[in-house]
Amino acid sequence: MRKITFDTILNKRRGSIADRIAVRAAERPGIAVGMLLGAGLILGVAGSAGFAMTYSAHLQAKVAAQDAELATVRDGAQREINALAARLGELQAQANRLNALGERLTRVGQLQDGEFDFDQPVPTGGAGPVRDMPPGELKAGLGELEHEFASSTRQLTVLEALLFNRELDRNALPSREPIANSYITSGFGGRADPIRGGHQFHKGIDFEADVGDPVLAVADGVVSYSGARSGYGNVIEIDHGNGYVTRYAHNSRLSRRVGDLVRAGNEIAKAGSTGRSTGAHVHFEVWENGRVTNPRKFLGDRKAVRG
Repeated sequence: MRKITFDTILNKRRGSIADRIAVRAAERPGIAVGMLLGAGLILGVAGSAGFAMTYSAHLQAKVAAQDAELATVRDGAQREINALAARLGELQAQANRLNALGERLTRVGQLQDGEFDFDQPVPTGGAGPVRDMPPGELKAGLGELEHEFASSTRQLTVLEALLFNRELDRNALPSREPIANSYITSGFGGRADPIRGGHQFHKGIDFEADVGDPVLAVADGVVSYSGARSGYGNVIEIDHGNGYVTRYAHNSRLSRRVGDLVRAGNEIAKAGSTGRSTGAHVHFEVWENGRVTNPRKFLGDRKAVRG
């Protein structure tokens, strides 16, 4: 028979935890199974957590890559939009230049009937389905429009130069009346002298006027004479630089001096009755290459003789 001593009991009490768990497990099998299941659950949760963390990091990296790709696409689209906006700005500038040029041509060409009203929108229309326009088609359309603008600009510039030269030629010709809202009282050529009677060759045309009415230059030119002449009273003469000289006589006052540059329609004197005259009027002469000529061929038949 084994003798149980105090040391034996004490050693039993000091056994390892594993021994004690084993003893308890042996005594109670249910506890052992629970402990094993618990340990497996802990290991499973730990493994699931690790997988979730790995998958989350993968998704975050994928989203970051997609964001970077989207940002690149957006930057490219914005650059394309900026390029189109720059071309649109150039086309708008060309359109403004064409409108300004068209308005000038309308004035120079005297097209004042409203046919070329650049302040009104151009009427357009059309039928059929509407679809989204691809960027390539938009670029091509802008290119064609730019080409048309350039071509129109060249053509209108040439037309402007032609009209401008025509206007210069017209302004250099004595083709206007020397006084506004008047009529001819005595024509060019042979007539009965109004003061002494008998026959007289009248070198110009007389226009009805009141004293002080503005006398106007009939064309662009330079004042070549300003002063008194026998029989003419106070006279202004304008050299138009193309072989033509015009003379305005019987003025009450002279507004320009020799050397002054005048434009067609500028006031050069005040009407009067100085010199050999029976009353206030404007005596108008045209000289062509040193020879007096009938002003009628420049003025046309718009003025009828009265009196």
